[in-house]
Amino acid sequence: MSDDVRELLGRAAEEAGQPVISTEAVYAKAGRVRWRRRTAVSVTAVCAVAAGAFVVPQLSSAPTSPQTQSVGSLAEKPGQAPGRDVQLLRLLPDMTGTIEEVSFADIIKHASPPPPEPSTTGPVDGQYEIRRDGGVGYLTIDVMDAETVRKKLGGGAPDADLCKPENGEPARTDCVREELSGGRVLTIWSDDMEYGDGTPQWGPELVGRLTLADGSLLGVRDSTGFEAEVVNGPLLKSPPLTRAQLRELMLRPELLPAE
Repeated sequence: MSDDVRELLGRAAEEAGQPVISTEAVYAKAGRVRWRRRTAVSVTAVCAVAAGAFVVPQLSSAPTSPQTQSVGSLAEKPGQAPGRDVQLLRLLPDMTGTIEEVSFADIIKHASPPPPEPSTTGPVDGQYEIRRDGGVGYLTIDVMDAETVRKKLGGGAPDADLCKPENGEPARTDCVREELSGGRVLTIWSDDMEYGDGTPQWGPELVGRLTLADGSLLGVRDSTGFEAEVVNGPLLKSPPLTRAQLRELMLRPELLPAE
């Protein structure tokens, strides 16, 4: 993966470094308080929208803990806007497991004091932890405006064919490039994330990049998780979203800023 593309797609995880970060990261106890109060949202059932309320039925008979609430209970609270994890969940009706917005600076570097919440461009930009079948994976979403893309690429073409290796680089695995209507270009590929030793060690993932006609860019990492001295759980057996689900998500206009 070339430096410019890795930088573009990894900006959401910038505090945690690129796929391999420095061993200077200090690992605290896994049970420490998060950088802010987060909400774990159950998505183990089919989502339904009725009378303006978005409800995810709970299949488990176990009572809902204060930190694990249904989407319906959050969305129906008067005067409370749903969090980004709830907004994202609404766009993933077929996903199973739980979803929770997290901070890589917290769960990987365990930064103290917690860093300020990063600025975002897209309405659901962020880093999300996905729990399923005893494993923990991650989904990162990051929108960059055209000016930021130009600075990151240093004048390079944002819609360059990522499926064609350059400068002797190895070809991206299972790379598919689509030229879509409105000047959009969507590219999705698989990455085994084997870039040598270091901490954390990221597991295999799907990577998506959508360039728009105005030069802005949407990048998504669909990761099986990471291995380190302290983790929130083992790697998922496969990325949280299938390739088809990732493609569908990346084409949702709800991920982009309102025009």
